[in-house]
Amino acid sequence: MVVDPYQKREASKYKNPIPSREYISSWLQKCQDLISQKNLEKKFGINNQEEKKALRRRLRAMERDGQVIYTKNHCYIAPESLKVIKGKVIGHRDGYGFLRTETLKDDLWLSSEQMKSCIHGDIILAHIVNNHGKRRSSARFLKLLQPNNVLIVGRYYIDSRMNFVIPNDTRFSFKIFICSAIKEDISTGSVVVVKLKQHPIRNVKIQGLIVEVLGKEMNTNLAIEMALRTHSIPSLWSEEIKKQLYTIGNKINQSDLKNRVDLRHLPFFTIDDEDARDFDDAVFCKRQINSPEEGWNLWVAIADVSFYIQPDTPLDKEALERGTSIYFPSLVIPMLPEKISTDLCSLNPHVERLCLICEMSLSNKGELISYKHYEGIICSHGRFTYDEIFRMWNGDVLLCSKYKNFLKDIKNLSYLQKILNKDSISKKGIYFENIEPRFILDSDSRIKSIYQNTRNDAHKFIESCMILANIASSRFVEKHKHPVLFRNHDRPKKDNVISFRLFLNELGLTLLGGDVPESTHYSNLLRSVSNRPEYEMIQTILLRSMKQAVYSPDNRGHFGLSLSSYVHFTSPIRRYPDLILHRVIKHLLLKNKDISINNCNYSNSFLYSINEMKKIGLHCSITERRADEASRDVVDWLKCDFMHKKIGAILNGVISNVTSFGFFVRLNHFFIDGLVHIASLNDDYYYFDSLGLKLIGKSRRNTYCLGDSLQVKVISVNLNERKIELSLYKT
Repeated sequence: MVVDPYQKREASKYKNPIPSREYISSWLQKCQDLISQKNLEKKFGINNQEEKKALRRRLRAMERDGQVIYTKNHCYIAPESLKVIKGKVIGHRDGYGFLRTETLKDDLWLSSEQMKSCIHGDIILAHIVNNHGKRRSSARFLKLLQPNNVLIVGRYYIDSRMNFVIPNDTRFSFKIFICSAIKEDISTGSVVVVKLKQHPIRNVKIQGLIVEVLGKEMNTNLAIEMALRTHSIPSLWSEEIKKQLYTIGNKINQSDLKNRVDLRHLPFFTIDDEDARDFDDAVFCKRQINSPEEGWNLWVAIADVSFYIQPDTPLDKEALERGTSIYFPSLVIPMLPEKISTDLCSLNPHVERLCLICEMSLSNKGELISYKHYEGIICSHGRFTYDEIFRMWNGDVLLCSKYKNFLKDIKNLSYLQKILNKDSISKKGIYFENIEPRFILDSDSRIKSIYQNTRNDAHKFIESCMILANIASSRFVEKHKHPVLFRNHDRPKKDNVISFRLFLNELGLTLLGGDVPESTHYSNLLRSVSNRPEYEMIQTILLRSMKQAVYSPDNRGHFGLSLSSYVHFTSPIRRYPDLILHRVIKHLLLKNKDISINNCNYSNSFLYSINEMKKIGLHCSITERRADEASRDVVDWLKCDFMHKKIGAILNGVISNVTSFGFFVRLNHFFIDGLVHIASLNDDYYYFDSLGLKLIGKSRRNTYCLGDSLQVKVISVNLNERKIELSLYKT
């Protein structure tokens, strides 16, 4: 053993000297691993109880002063030798898990043993362990930073007088034992909501309390209730909010029109899906007759939600908490109560509505030349669906006759659409022709039939109008340098670009642009393959290689749209960032024009600070993902419920994804994916080619890759796990 260089100093101070702090720190740094006090005692030759107590006191003092780290599994390690990282735990149904971090490219492996100290959703501090010879590094749990206190949805069972709940989310791979008497009689198999009594402790059963019983027989309403609880989504309005709603008038007063531009004479139209409930945007356009370029004037009127929802009120706080409206196939969980979302702020036909206007001047090529924002009042002259507008553009006699008084203005929209389509904003960016299934539900809110939701020119026109209004709004707030939430879409990671190019090479295709391709390189690629049978497959892989868009006050541009800056202006009824932007625009109008903005107490200072915007942006990005996940949960249940009736059916489909454990087949006409597990491919031993995204037979060299058409048989449907199992059908 190396002698402690500070041994004499310690001996002069203590009757029973132990290793100095310096020596302990030096030894731990060389060790570079977790070590218990018992093993430290052996290393330092400490045997008697007094010295053991002294070592324990010294280690605690060193922990207090940051010289050592003490972990939950009662071990010590030197901070200098520890690769510490913070991350979110992602559980797996088989008991192990992963640690997802913001800095590392790949998730870290968490063994089943490590998962005994944490659960899915926890934020933890962990030690990175490099597993030599293995593909993935692992993480060793150190400390719980932020427990996942979410309520857990599961099914209730009784076995040998033990009451327990099995979580519906398989990422919670444990039973929850109900630790107290249940007040009501709950039948076995019921869906319940559980609150954990304590966080996981090694070798101790996880206990919880039942706080709500949702039901037993699965249906669409129960699937929605489960999704709301699973993702902690608020869905009820408090008494405080109801009181505030009562104080909001049902009619527009004359005083509300002060400093507003009266546009009630202009024939604005709302154009939406047939089943739309809230109408937050309306459009009108006309030619610039006196302009030498003969361009266009385009008005986009957006419901003035900020007039009714003032900052820091109960309604505002609840809207921020929700972040976004959530659209389930049979139900909407709105960001704002119906009095606001479907009444006062819905641009219903033939009623006067307060709006924030973005008026734009466009060239004869559809380019944005100038713009201005102002408060206005409009009266929508008509509520149309995309299909109706598209049919009138194409000469539908009955509809043209029915709406003959509006035909001139409707045709103007068509002329502008043709111009926008030639130099379309989406052509500069990456435009995805997504195949979206639409469900027709029966009286029980279950799928009756499925059809493809085809986007026509009317969809594309309204989308272009909204993008133009967003661009104009982004330029306006940028010019005034006020903190705002940008809609950022970062360029793909370098590794994702490399992987996508390797995939394209398999198809004999090339993505131009060198090491850092621009949006136009991707859009040019998609246009060049639009008529190829692999188009949908290429689009799918490209989409997977892209990053998610987020909200942030740090402007990083929108890669997908090929724009240097972008904001969301057009949907304040259903998106909180849009409501924030409306307030900022009003604030800037007040500040720069020295006028009294209606129902507005904004000062001349910044309305929101950068730090406030960062917090709101992060929260809204999270609520957006939360809404997508909740909606997906319900849609997946509806699909499985629909396919349950088709067990045994022989269907045609196309391979939509290939993994190491099998491939997914998208069933024609239903747009539903099912899994053909690799274990069912018993004619050969198949291995996964991750570059070509294909399964290859080792002996016969049969391959299964993206885009392959084949016949499959529906083997089973697991409604609880939302899984559809298929097998190949060979005649």
